Amino acid sequence: MKLTNIKSNKARKGMTLLELTVVILVLLSLIAVLLIGVQAWMRSADRGNAAMIVRNAQQGARGQCNLFGIDSTTTAKVYTTEYIDMVDPAGPPLPLNEEVFAPEGYVVVDPGEEGTPPEHPQDGNAFIFGSGADTLPPLGSMYIESQNDASFFRPQNIE
Repeated sequence: MKLTNIKSNKARKGMTLLELTVVILVLLSLIAVLLIGVQAWMRSADRGNAAMIVRNAQQGARGQCNLFGIDSTTTAKVYTTEYIDMVDPAGPPLPLNEEVFAPEGYVVVDPGEEGTPPEHPQDGNAFIFGSGADTLPPLGSMYIESQNDASFFRPQNIE
């Protein structure tokens, strides 16, 4: 009679605990790299959004300046009804900040928030008026700026 070997010489199927741990660590490191990349992408998108708001507000202020023939090339001009009446007797329908920031203005804001810049895309930052809400700045000056321009519009290290 022939005896059979109970133990099989075949390799065991499955993974050891060490192999499973290595696979999990590799996956976690890939997820961490992905999250860092997404955070950088979001910060970049916020910078671009803020730059577009500043650009549109600047174009709106200059557009109103050109529309009513106001020359603010060397000095800031206050956008008042008295000054506009000298140029255009009809005068502007609204103050400058309400022309620029309106539901159908150069920078779109929600109804009821006319005249105020929209919320800044980055927390802890805000838009501020350079020369005043109703003042057309001279050429080379900004109508609105990002409050923390130095740190916001430059690339930063991600922490």
